[in-house]
Amino acid sequence: MLAIVRFIIVVIYCILVCIFGSIYCLFSPRNPRHVATFGHLFGRLAPVFGLRVETRKPAGAEQYGNAIYIANHQNNYDMVTASNIVQPTTVTVGKKSLVWIPFFGQLYWLTGNLLIDRNNRTSAHSTIAEVVKQFKRRKISIWMFPEGTRSRGRGLLPFKTGAFHAAIAAGVPIIPICVSNTNNKIKLNRWNNGLVIVEMLPPVDISGYNKEQVRDLAAHCRQLMEAKLAALNEEVAQREASGSVTRKEAN
Repeated sequence: MLAIVRFIIVVIYCILVCIFGSIYCLFSPRNPRHVATFGHLFGRLAPVFGLRVETRKPAGAEQYGNAIYIANHQNNYDMVTASNIVQPTTVTVGKKSLVWIPFFGQLYWLTGNLLIDRNNRTSAHSTIAEVVKQFKRRKISIWMFPEGTRSRGRGLLPFKTGAFHAAIAAGVPIIPICVSNTNNKIKLNRWNNGLVIVEMLPPVDISGYNKEQVRDLAAHCRQLMEAKLAALNEEVAQREASGSVTRKEAN
């Protein structure tokens, strides 16, 4: 019964946000500030799923300026966990097919996100060039999932190099975002599904890398994220085991 109630609440909330959000964005279409605004609104759904999301970021993170944010991509719950830490004027890079999702797709495009054709290698390279062009034209940041797909419990997958090519070409830092494990954590018929920690790491300086070292940069960032994810998952497990975050099965 709880799962049904949650489903109804989520569907109604998302449809309303998407409809009214799209209308709102028509007055300033593709303004990058909209992404954080509506990302945080979707993040408000976390308690509906019985999650307590804790966000952490370095002091002065709001002043970082142009950067490429990279995050681990686990499943669809990223929309209510990772979205809580999206910074203003940050846009995401997503699949072109997202635009065809009713209600959400229209909001996704109107908020200023970039769309790529994952099946078209030439289009993907063009997107990297467009990312670099956007950095030079205005003060924005780009959010990318370097794994390229949802990991679904398989751990941190190998990184694709697009985000790192773009960072080196644009001369902007890379800022890793780590989200503790949500795979098999959320049971829709359970009241309390525990804690999720979303942590922003300090910027990774790319000035010491050139385009021939892009794989080295990707490997370095992956090592940083893998170590942080292990630490976050351990912390969550210890806090939940100690009773600071309790779980209760729904009747």
